[in-house]
Amino acid sequence: IKIMGDDLEKLADVASQIASEVSTIRGTLSAYPEKAFGGNYLDLDIDREAIARYGLTTGDVQMTIMSAIGGMNVTQTIEGLERYPVNVRYPREYRDSIESLKRVLVPLPGGGKVPLEQLADFSIKKGPPGIKSENARRTAWVYVDLKGRDVGGYVAEAQKLVADKIASGEINLPAGYNIIWSGQYEYMQKAAATLRIIIPFTLVIIFLLLYFHFQNFTDTMIIMMTLPFAMVGGFWLLFILGYNTSVAVWVGFIALSGLAIETGIVMLVYIESAYKKAKAEGKMNSIVDLNAAIMEGAVERVRPKMMTVMTTLIGLMPIMFGHETGAQVMKRIAAPMVGGLISATILTLFIIPAVYGLIKSAGMPAESKEKI
Repeated sequence: IKIMGDDLEKLADVASQIASEVSTIRGTLSAYPEKAFGGNYLDLDIDREAIARYGLTTGDVQMTIMSAIGGMNVTQTIEGLERYPVNVRYPREYRDSIESLKRVLVPLPGGGKVPLEQLADFSIKKGPPGIKSENARRTAWVYVDLKGRDVGGYVAEAQKLVADKIASGEINLPAGYNIIWSGQYEYMQKAAATLRIIIPFTLVIIFLLLYFHFQNFTDTMIIMMTLPFAMVGGFWLLFILGYNTSVAVWVGFIALSGLAIETGIVMLVYIESAYKKAKAEGKMNSIVDLNAAIMEGAVERVRPKMMTVMTTLIGLMPIMFGHETGAQVMKRIAAPMVGGLISATILTLFIIPAVYGLIKSAGMPAESKEKI
């Protein structure tokens, strides 16, 4: 959680208040406000009148502080193709305490040296241990770790809680300050925006490919009906396994759409073949003949349909039971495919023949005249 504003002390105070409130939400493993203020700094305030008496300039004193205490690169050593900087500063025993620093000698222009404590005032002051900035604004962060909850649901609850606390005045957010919910949630929002484009585009591509193949809007829509049935099984398996929706899960659903369409095509191709064969032989005179053709295409071709599905399921089983590196992500891709294939296979064995029969039976007599 990023709090953005101008004053570091106010940022630290708001971050602490938000962390305290967020810690009460179910699923919060930890909520740690970063210290935007509170570091200890040693300030050296150069006495300009004192250095003037010794004929020194501010730059002379600062150069001694920078080189003797902080260290300065004076040259570099070349060893073949490698170059190493040579840094010069006082040994640690001459700079490991304030009293030692006060005895650091500053060379005078006319010769001789003078202790640094005679040229500058030493004081310890509070300041930020580090200043984060984003979009040219100072920022304080609250690090939140979750356990047992999905990021989207957690952030939605946390946003509502923080907004209510700000509205009631329990969290004092000054004017001009704002809060940004970042981290994995921000990446999830960006991925969701991308998926909102990719998923419809994938469905349109599938529809066009089916239409170009069948040259028939009716057959194309019958095949597209397998997608909702596949989604049902995918979501049920996610629920059983306790997986939350994620980018990996939606990638699995995109892959599932292709597999579900494949099983539907296998079913429809056999039914369509039996229908055209009966029609060519003059046996398509009534609903009874239509049902016989559908029975031949659907029931007597179960084996190739099951082979198409089982080969894919068998290939996915090692992923579902794996525990190696990356298995957690791969399981969430495979789970929708496994659950969706099972439900799509079961439902298309019943639904596609029934829907095909309803469409083709429009206007046909219940029985042929010969049988009557």
